[in-house]
Amino acid sequence: MIVKQIEFVVPDLEEEAAAAAEEIFAIVEHNPDPSGGYQVFYEFLFQEIKYPKQAIRSGIEGKVFVQFVVNKNGELTDFIIARGIGQGCDEEAIRVLRKAPRWQPGKQRGKPVKVRMMMPIQFTLMEH
Repeated sequence: MIVKQIEFVVPDLEEEAAAAAEEIFAIVEHNPDPSGGYQVFYEFLFQEIKYPKQAIRSGIEGKVFVQFVVNKNGELTDFIIARGIGQGCDEEAIRVLRKAPRWQPGKQRGKPVKVRMMMPIQFTLMEH
């Protein structure tokens, strides 16, 4: 005689809801936005970025692509250089983004959620 054991698992809806709340989204119904809009945010970046001396000496220019998460409270966290240019520019891009004011968080089904973002930050040498 063969006996099969079947286990029924009742999903814990509260646990599933908590897991979904901590999920990091790439696409949401409403994307996160910088407080005051992108123009204000870009002005902040322009004011705060200090071109690294070794990058100036080496003539390094280009875009640093930084990946980060906008938390449910609008804080920017979990910074990763997706593509960098080195010579201190990658670290400078992260340093400045860490100082950025909070954003309006992304929303899914009307509730704030964590959203993964990618941002290029351009480093261009200018003649004085």
